[in-house]
Amino acid sequence: MDGRGAAVNNLFFERDLLYNGEVVLHYRIEYPEFRSDRFRSTVNAINRYYERSARNYRRYAETELYDMAVAEYKSAKENGYPVRAFEVMQVFEVTYNMACIISLYFDRYVYTGGAHGVTGRTSQTWNLQRGTEVTLERLYRCNADMKRYLLGRIEQQIRRNPDIYFENYRELIDKNFHEENFYCEPRGIVIYYQLYDIAPYASGIRTFLIPYDCFINPANLCTAPPRN
Repeated sequence: MDGRGAAVNNLFFERDLLYNGEVVLHYRIEYPEFRSDRFRSTVNAINRYYERSARNYRRYAETELYDMAVAEYKSAKENGYPVRAFEVMQVFEVTYNMACIISLYFDRYVYTGGAHGVTGRTSQTWNLQRGTEVTLERLYRCNADMKRYLLGRIEQQIRRNPDIYFENYRELIDKNFHEENFYCEPRGIVIYYQLYDIAPYASGIRTFLIPYDCFINPANLCTAPPRN
């Protein structure tokens, strides 16, 4: 299997939205465009998916968030407060791009006033050969319980520096574990938790690299026969 991945372009929508001649909201929404001669139809479908998602997010920024920004602008002017423009930012990172597998995550940052904005992360892993999204369960090959195995590896890493986590992190890593919150890297999979899930805001989005062990190399999915 050829180890080359797909080519990637970074596309974006960007605009300043004004009210009374002042910027009340700025957005920049980045999204990928993939190119692959071998998997052209699959890649085109994925590109449409991400373009549609970016357009929907742009529409949200230009309608609901803009209305909120105008309301905050009016309130600030009426009360003599400084005007703080809203900000919307979406960025992505392709973390695995070999053979027929693409894995990436998106961070969406929204600032609507206050001390700081909030960032949320989403991710997808695609099998270009099959034209399907790869689930965490699809990668797992151990007989042991997948969630228990992963939580055990995560807890081992937390114990190296527990002070940056909430005291009840053992309960929280279980409660806030979501199978879709992962992406692939060349060395292993990365499980992540959103802001505030298991640690204070200052600790950021927490990530845990699980080296390929009970997990097969994602590239092997390109030649694996379908499951019954």
